[in-house]
Order: sequence, then C-alpha cells, then structure tokens
Amino acid sequence: MTSDLPDPAELGAVVVGVDASPHARAAALWAAAEAELRGQPLGIIHAADIEGRSVLTSAETLQALWDTARDVLDETARAVREKFPDLIVTEELSRGDAVAGLRAAAGARGTIVVGSRGLGGFAALTLGSVGLGVAARTEVPVVVVRGETDRPATGVVTAAVHGTSDLDWLLIAAAEAQVRKASLRLLNVTNVLGYVGRFTTMLDSMGEITEEKVHETAAVADRVRKLYPDLTVTHDVETGTSVPGILVEATPLTDLLVMGARNRVLGSGAALGRVPHALLHHGHCPVQIVPPGYATAGDGG
Repeated sequence: MTSDLPDPAELGAVVVGVDASPHARAAALWAAAEAELRGQPLGIIHAADIEGRSVLTSAETLQALWDTARDVLDETARAVREKFPDLIVTEELSRGDAVAGLRAAAGARGTIVVGSRGLGGFAALTLGSVGLGVAARTEVPVVVVRGETDRPATGVVTAAVHGTSDLDWLLIAAAEAQVRKASLRLLNVTNVLGYVGRFTTMLDSMGEITEEKVHETAAVADRVRKLYPDLTVTHDVETGTSVPGILVEATPLTDLLVMGARNRVLGSGAALGRVPHALLHHGHCPVQIVPPGYATAGDGG
C-alpha cells in the first residue's frame, strides 16, 4: 500500500428510526441485515416527540401517545429478533425530536437508516421529513431504504462518482461491497449540457470530454483496488442530459447506491442537492449518503 493512501474504512454500528408504517418496518429489517453483515449491533429508535407536543396536548393524550410508541418499538424489535436471533439489538424510546434522537444515537461513527416514507403524505411524491432531515444535515452516513427489500441480490454496490476528490467516501462504498461479497461499480455520469459554452474551445468534442472522465474514473478505481485488493471494482462513464435520471435507471441493477454529500455552505441551512434528492424519492434500491471526510476522519492514513 502506498503512503498517500488512507486506511480502509470501518463500518460502524447501525441505528434505525421507526414508526408504525410498513416502510419503517422494512427499514428496520434492512438495517438488521446490514448490522449483521458488519458484525455490529443494531439500535432501534422511536421518537414519540412528547416534548414538542406537551404544551398543547393533555396529559392523558400524551400518555396514550407514549404507550402507543412503546408498543410500536417493542413490536419492531420483536420482529427483528425473530429474524436475526444472534444480533445484538437495543431499543430506545425518545421523548424528543426524531432527527435529533437519531443523530445522538448514531454518535460519531454510526450509520443512520430510515424508511423512504413515514406515516402520512403522498407515497409516490413525499420522502418523510425525518428522512430528509437526517440526510440533509447528517455528519454520519444515512441510508434511505427504498425499493423491494425482498428482491434477489444483484451482487453489486454502485457508487455515483465525480472524480478523485470522491476517494474518501468511496471507502465506505468499498467496505459495503466487501461485507456483501459484492462487486463495486463506479458510475460517473456526465451532463453534456453542463459543458455547452464552457469547454468547446478547450476540447474538440464530447468524445474527448468522455475520454477524460474515463481516465479520471479509472484512476480512482485503481486507488480503491490498492486499498481493497480482493474486491472486484469496475468503472463506467455515461453521458446524457439528466444525471439524476441515469442514476435512477441504475438502481434496479444494484443492491445499494452510495454517493457523497456535498459540503454545505456556512449559513445555507439544510438542503439536498438535485441528484440525491431525486434518488431518495425515485430510486429502486436503498440509497446511502456519506458526508464529506467521514470515511477518513481520524484515520492514520
């Protein structure tokens, strides 16, 4: 291993946020399988948000909400333990806000898992506010569980890459592929419209732009292979007019799509970019978003 390479990434414990929705139950079972693959414990979190309701809600109603929340948590944990009897599972019933509770439970090195939609809203259009909240402001990886969770495995983890600056979060994608005994596909999608009027004087054709992207993606793939010599790593470059559309089309062919979150501008508030927003709403497989610098934070590489 060359001295300029970081250490391989370690996958931490898994925490999943649940409510009474079928999407949350599916997310809990997916999270349990993920924790088992990692050899890590699973924390199941249900936030009743009693503190946020206490001013305008009677004590009797608050107690009923608390009792219902406890039932939901217990039923979810029981379903997980029945399917994964050897997995270490903890339960936490929080009185506070769901987003804050999940972030606290994940700590500095955990992974947060949420369903694609909670109770209420429009199923085809709305990602639950908890999912959007943790994905937009996370300091640890977040997985939004989408698609048919019981479909046969494809044996592929896909990483949506741009260039060499992606190496840090790509270590998480590589580790995810390794624990699954899957291959890692680096997919670089170039929006041809983004180059119109900018590089025509520098590059003679889109073919040259694509060739440049191929070389850059191949270089990233080589660096990942050096860190994970037993991992099969492939790389593809596709061009089109819709980056989100091409990535969504790739999701039925992969078990997990991983992408890096953009660095947030100070003061800009919580916001997802157009590409992750589209994938979290329309992808056909679980989507993992990794914040900048997470994989290499605190390593010795």
